[in-house]
Amino acid sequence: MSTPEAAETPAVLLVVEDNPANRYVLCSWLRRAGHTVIEAADGGQALALLDAADPADLPELAVIDVRLPDISGYEVCEHIKAAPATAAMPVIHVSATAIATGDRTQGLFRGADAYLTEPIAPSELLATVTAALRYGRARAQAERLAERLTTLNRATLEVYGAADSEGLAEAAVRGAAALFRSGAVVLTQVPQTDSVRLTYAAGGRAPVSCPVPGGLLPELTRIGLGSRTGVEISRVPGSLWRERLPDGPADLPLDGDTVLVAARTKRDRPAVCVALDAGAVQSDEDRMLLTQFAQACALALEALRSYSEEHTLALTLQRSFLPVRLPQLPGIEPAVRYVPASTQNRVGGDFYEALATADGFLVAVGDIVGHSLQAAVVMGELRHALRAYAVEGHDPRTVLERLDALLLQEWPGWTATVCVVLVAPYNASVTIANAGHLPPLLLGPPGEAAFAEEHGPLIGIGRPQPPATVREIADGTRVLLVTDGLIETRNSDITDRLQALRSAAMAAPEAPDALCEALLAAFGAEQDDDIVLLAARVNRR
Repeated sequence: MSTPEAAETPAVLLVVEDNPANRYVLCSWLRRAGHTVIEAADGGQALALLDAADPADLPELAVIDVRLPDISGYEVCEHIKAAPATAAMPVIHVSATAIATGDRTQGLFRGADAYLTEPIAPSELLATVTAALRYGRARAQAERLAERLTTLNRATLEVYGAADSEGLAEAAVRGAAALFRSGAVVLTQVPQTDSVRLTYAAGGRAPVSCPVPGGLLPELTRIGLGSRTGVEISRVPGSLWRERLPDGPADLPLDGDTVLVAARTKRDRPAVCVALDAGAVQSDEDRMLLTQFAQACALALEALRSYSEEHTLALTLQRSFLPVRLPQLPGIEPAVRYVPASTQNRVGGDFYEALATADGFLVAVGDIVGHSLQAAVVMGELRHALRAYAVEGHDPRTVLERLDALLLQEWPGWTATVCVVLVAPYNASVTIANAGHLPPLLLGPPGEAAFAEEHGPLIGIGRPQPPATVREIADGTRVLLVTDGLIETRNSDITDRLQALRSAAMAAPEAPDALCEALLAAFGAEQDDDIVLLAARVNRR
């Protein structure tokens, strides 16, 4: 932050005066006050000097005579105020002839910040210059801070929007580099692992990430933050980085002393550390912005850690509701693949069941409508109830009707799609009851494949189910059931996707395990939902 003394700091000034004697006097007074003065004899020369100057070397203020031989001082002022590079430059008009009220009014209306008439006392000129510099610097500082706060806001939003710790570290590096116009380094520990990653960016290049020794992050945290929570800024010598990372990247932007900020929001959690070149963090404003940004990174990382732990717990719970193994039944060769949508941070309600009954091999797949931990709980209850009803000897349609009643009574408002298929290898038939689920695919002899498209309403709404469909099957027929996570995509027609599934299944190997693998390879990579594939082949011989 600027201090009152900062407004008194000498500046680079532009003096535009066509009279050599007057110009000499004005420049002498200003130079004796410590200012650096650039001189111009007319308006054209002044504007040419400003156009040619590097933005970092532009004068902070201009003192301009009103009566100039080429263009008026009013016009010079208007050019200065119209150019983006000099729009904030204070302009002080001086004149020995244009001294009427109308002259002064015109000058101020056309952009001047002050208007002095000669004769001018040296103290009046210097006081006016100091006041104008104070205003100009305060305005420039406010605009700079507003721009940096906007950058901080954007960087914080990007950090909070990261889907994983790697994305967070990359966003943090980009944000720190943009805020401080410096190379930046971020150290984080990957949630639920001991792996520590160093992510850095220098010279405007994209962030790069690499593993580092696990002890480096705790060591850096102890330097400033210790075991506390919060944010702490400290200084780290460049030798520490060279000693701890002797084989580190050659372009790591940590050659000299660095400013290190460590932040965490919970005790006994790994901190996030951000390192910058020491020259990039000088003022109170710099330290304030760095503190706020580090705190945002720590909060975002802790949210990712907490979600990762909760999601792992939910997935463990979800998997615990599914069968441990497939049953073995003479004449039936089963296979199953279950892929949770863990990469998209979703816990779904997809489930499957397979069990041997007195009437044959019963298989089922279902999908609770919704993605949440509660959906997984509902799925678990529904799947266990389905198993119990099947063990009691109920036919597929009755199983669906009882599941519908269970949902209505115990979980009102929840719905699900379920397809139950009873494969009877001894009488070469399948009995299919489908409550709003994707149709099962019957793969018969080579070249034959058809969906059993008969279905009733989804369960949980109290609507009656139609009679089950009974179909005769040939020896070697494969029954394939899937959930929509395998084939549904945005902006695609489900009919087209089902036909693509049929074509891929016909071209896949006949063995159920190989069939499931082939379909996962063909469709699974592009999906962001739970996937269940359940296949059973009839082998009566």
